[in-house]
This record gives sequence, structure tokens and C-alpha cells, in this order.
Amino acid sequence: MNNIFKLKRIWLMILFPIGLIVSYIAREIPSFAEWYSNTIYYYISRGINFITSLVPFSIAEIIVLCFILFVLVYIIIYIFKLIKYKENRKVTAIKFILNPICFGCTLYFIFVMFCSINYSRFTFAQTCGLEVKPSSESELIELCSAIADEVNISRKSVTTDNKNVMKLSNSDIYAAAKEAQKSFDKINSDYPLLRSGYGQPKPVLSSRLMSYCNITGIFFPFTFEANVNTDVPDYSIPSTMCHELAHLRGYMREDEANFIGYLACKKSERADFQYSGKMLAFINASNALFSADPKEAEKVYSKLSSGVLTDLINNSEYWKQFEGPAAETANKVNDSYLKANNQHDGVKSYGRMVDLLLAEYRKNKPQ
Repeated sequence: MNNIFKLKRIWLMILFPIGLIVSYIAREIPSFAEWYSNTIYYYISRGINFITSLVPFSIAEIIVLCFILFVLVYIIIYIFKLIKYKENRKVTAIKFILNPICFGCTLYFIFVMFCSINYSRFTFAQTCGLEVKPSSESELIELCSAIADEVNISRKSVTTDNKNVMKLSNSDIYAAAKEAQKSFDKINSDYPLLRSGYGQPKPVLSSRLMSYCNITGIFFPFTFEANVNTDVPDYSIPSTMCHELAHLRGYMREDEANFIGYLACKKSERADFQYSGKMLAFINASNALFSADPKEAEKVYSKLSSGVLTDLINNSEYWKQFEGPAAETANKVNDSYLKANNQHDGVKSYGRMVDLLLAEYRKNKPQ
């Protein structure tokens, strides 16, 4: 047993309590989290993202695949050792358990420093100048109606396939990734904390597998890459790209990333990006209205053009094929992850984007 404590790796276990302490401080002192996000995190994320952006493919995807293979090989090697070296079985068994624990502690600490602290920073509303306050149902109806009109107008300018389903104006997904980067860089003038200079989002080769898990995009904090599922209906790809780029800039709350993604899409000169952002806003706002007043929501939906309805139906049909245990499990895992990072509403936090939309609508509404 004494030999076990002589292993240098065992001291990596101290990283777990350190990570817990740092997370606690960030939650209790949001000003510390905000300072960290705008200083230390900024320089770390920019530096690593610069390196990982030198290649167009997702390094994160390769790491995940290699990790799965490594786990399988690791298990096989230790089973072989347990069988062959009978005199050292106790030490071998302890090492077999200890190594993953040390690795997990290290991984958790890196996750806290590269991602988790950002969940505790000031809200985007606090730093962007938008006044979020309780809104009446009439304001929500007015917002939904206004966005529906914008969506209808934007839909007229997008490219469609032979089934009248919206498709990206440029079939090159990397061109869309470049546009997402450009659009995001433009909003820096309006929102200084949304800093420019980060790389493009990365299309994922195993996108179909992501769909089976109900995942449209993943920010991978260990490589600082915004990974995007490109198998999904085209109308949602631009807003997803911008959503993940918001995470890359340290805005981890899902509702805020949605709103920031919407802002970035509006800055684009491409019609498909503008349409994608407005569709994201409409879906969030109309879902909130359906919960508050289904009849009024139906009235708003009746305003949608046939093209918009075609895209919504196509989207529903796409996701219906992936319903099952895998999607349900992934949703539960995501829900637990959000709650573990101080988003007490879990998956429901996606709906809070509507408060920001209402705040923006009031700010820009002619008096």
C-alpha cells in the first residue's frame, strides 16, 4: 500500500477539491467570475483557439474517438495484467482504479478553469445595456407578431430546394462557417465584450450521430472549438454556428448563447443567416406565447408564410426520426449538466431568451 502513495499521479487528486473551491468562489462572487472571463479566460481561449483553428476539421471529434479507443485498450491491458501477474493483483487493481480517478480529477479542474467559471459571470443583460424586466402578455404577443413579419420577409430572399425547403445559399459548409465568424466579429462594435478574433466553427463529420443524441452543437472547452452538427435542416445551421461561437467567447448560459447567436446572424449580409437568426427568435418567443396563451399563439402562427411553415414542418419531420432512448438519455444528461453548472431551470433555461428579445424590442421600438 505504501508503494501506492509513492506514485506521483496520486497528487493529481488534489485538483478536484481545488476545482470545487474555485467553482464555489465563482458562484458566490459573480464579479470574480466576470473578471476571470474577461482576463484570464480570454487570453487562454484566444491562445488555444488560435492553434486549433489552424486546421479546418474538429480536433475535439478526433480526441473523443481516440479516448473511446484508449479506454477499450486500457481495460484490455489491465485485464491481461490481472490474469498474468497474480502476485501483484492487488496493486494492479488499485492502479486500474486510481488512474481513471486521477485523470478525472485533472479533467474536472481543467473544465472548471476553461469553462465552468463562465456560468457564474454577470448575465449578458447586466453587461450589454438591455433592461430585462417583467413583461405583459400583450408585449409578448406584439413581439411574436413583429418577429413573424420579419421571418416572412426574410424567407422571400433565401434559396430553396425542389421541395421549397430552405437551403444554405452556398452549399460549402466551410463558407458558412467563415460567414459565422465574420458576422460575430461585426457585433463587437455594438457589444464590446463579444470580442472579435476567434476562429470559425467546426463542422462535425459524425453529425448524424449527434442528431441521434439530439445535439445540434457542442463547445469543447479542452480545445476551445465550436463544433456544429451539419446534418440538421439548413435553416438552423447558421444560428447554431453563432450560438456555439458565443460559448467560445465565454457566454455559457444556453439562453444567452441563443440570443447572442441571434444578434450575430442579424449582422450578416447573407439572407440565410438573417433568416436563421430570426427563426431562432420566433421559435423561442412563440413557444413562450403558446405556454401563456395558446389561442393568441395560433393567431400569430396563422400569419406565417407557406415557405416558413414548410421549413418548420421539415424540421419536425427530421427530428422525429431520432426519437428514442438515445435522445431521451442525452436530454437527461444535458439537463443534469446544466443544473450542475448553476442553471437551476435545467433545459428550461432555453426559454429565458425571450426576456432578452423583449428587452431588445422595447429598446428599438419607435416611441
